[in-house]
Amino acid sequence: MFNLNLRQPTYDPVAVQPMRDELTGAGFSEMLTPEDVHKYLDRNDEKTVLVMINSVCGCAAGSARPGVTLALQNQFIPDVLVTSFAGQDKDAIDELRHKYFPGIPPSSPFIALFRGNEIIYLMQRYDIEGKSADMVAGELATAFNLYCTKEGPSISPEEFANLPQARMCGSKVPLAK
Repeated sequence: MFNLNLRQPTYDPVAVQPMRDELTGAGFSEMLTPEDVHKYLDRNDEKTVLVMINSVCGCAAGSARPGVTLALQNQFIPDVLVTSFAGQDKDAIDELRHKYFPGIPPSSPFIALFRGNEIIYLMQRYDIEGKSADMVAGELATAFNLYCTKEGPSISPEEFANLPQARMCGSKVPLAK
């Protein structure tokens, strides 16, 4: 019999854990449910919130994850760092896309910087593809310098040097059973 539960993760959770760890190790909190999404994004303040939709896509995510973590070594960084994983945290991703990114085509990886309830900077998959992690970091650091006032880095340079990077081709990630 077929499993008709469409909310199960697309990929093996154990296989994608290193991709999650790369971001949480740099200071990101995970939004696993719609309630988590609201907790972090329903804001009435002027804090900046960086949202990273994580992905198994080898080409773009392979630059996005190390790029965003490198950018967080910048002098100025967002006040809040949050992430959800496309294909894994399906309910949270649906809520993000429906409520906070209406009219924006689904994309992963995907990086957005909010101030209050307003998107002030956006980097979609097509903005990442073909770029190195250093190029992604440079573009993000420019946005952070423009919009953020919290002093960085998100983790010490020593911790950053030891941050494991998930280098894996998305086509090699096993599907969930």
